Amino acid sequence: MIRLLLLVSTLLLVVRRSLVVTTVDGDSMAPGLRSGDRVLVRRTRRVRRGQVVMLGYPPVPSGADTTGQYLLKRVVAVTGDRLDDGWAAPDVAGLGGQVVPPGCAVVLGDNRPSSWDSRHYGFVPGERVVGVVVRKL
Repeated sequence: MIRLLLLVSTLLLVVRRSLVVTTVDGDSMAPGLRSGDRVLVRRTRRVRRGQVVMLGYPPVPSGADTTGQYLLKRVVAVTGDRLDDGWAAPDVAGLGGQVVPPGCAVVLGDNRPSSWDSRHYGFVPGERVVGVVVRKL
């Protein structure tokens, strides 16, 4: 019995460290993800183009405390991608023609008019990535 409890608690710890459940707040990822939707996120820093990622809030000019706040955005470019190739270029103001540096990505919200994304804060370093959205719950 003790072995079973130990096994179950170990499995729960592993699952808790590798998965996160979060609630969408806002409409920057609409129509795919709407405010109030709950999503399952797998913790990883390895991302691919097209994935929706959960990332730590970037530093804000006002100096407001954003600790513990996260964003959900779609990866549109990864290390080595040139931003004038493909459909991402017109949306990434100020970064056009650049190559995404090592360990970074470019993210955009699916609902561009209401999204605060790489168009505003530039490249996203890998350290800010919490994980990738696995599915909607």
